[in-house]
Amino acid sequence: MERIQRGYEASGEREHGPRLDYAPYRSSVLRHPTKDPHHVDPELIELSSPAFGHRDVGDLESDLTIQSGGEPIGERIKVRGRILDSAGRPVRGQLVEVWQANAAGRYIHKRDQHPAPIDPNFTGVGRCLTGQDGSYEFTTIKPGPYPWKNHRNAWRPAHIHFSLFGTDFTQRLITQMYFPGDPLFSLDPIYRSIVDDQARRRLVAEYDHEVSEHEWLLGYRWDIVLGGSNRTWTEPEEDER
Repeated sequence: MERIQRGYEASGEREHGPRLDYAPYRSSVLRHPTKDPHHVDPELIELSSPAFGHRDVGDLESDLTIQSGGEPIGERIKVRGRILDSAGRPVRGQLVEVWQANAAGRYIHKRDQHPAPIDPNFTGVGRCLTGQDGSYEFTTIKPGPYPWKNHRNAWRPAHIHFSLFGTDFTQRLITQMYFPGDPLFSLDPIYRSIVDDQARRRLVAEYDHEVSEHEWLLGYRWDIVLGGSNRTWTEPEEDER
């Protein structure tokens, strides 16, 4: 990874997204796109806009700490931010979904067989609608890192997955939010597949003391920009993990 990074920095070029064929991320070598994308007309059902109203998405769905029978285990946090277009204008009334591992680094998913405890009081999923100023807010538990099979002793930095729907069902973007100061950044080939340092930093939330709550939780702020040179990196849906 260091060799690739040095080569990019010496090239003088600027890349805004990840390298789809990034050898240290082993599975990308076999499944990255090899042909130019082509526009395909969607099926008729996909021409309809998603219709999410306040009766469809409850106010409590954005608080992942109160969705089960008791208090989840772990560090309580709040993540707040705005969804913006390339011109900095708010994206209103859009569905934002999140999912994450629990404090022990375990997902409630049949494919996750990591031998870490499952928290019976934490599902790790939530959703909300953006406000008139494009804002969103989630209360949750800070996720733990977890091992994956890319290489020996491979661990993913703590992160939260974000999904955003656009004006059509075919318009769905997925990305990951990371936490500042994570020691695993330099070792993670998914994070490092974005070779531009400024683009990588846009995936890392900032600690925000104003969002924190006295004797209750720590706050983070993270905006998502959907276009332009400062856009937030998004990933193909099949690479969610």
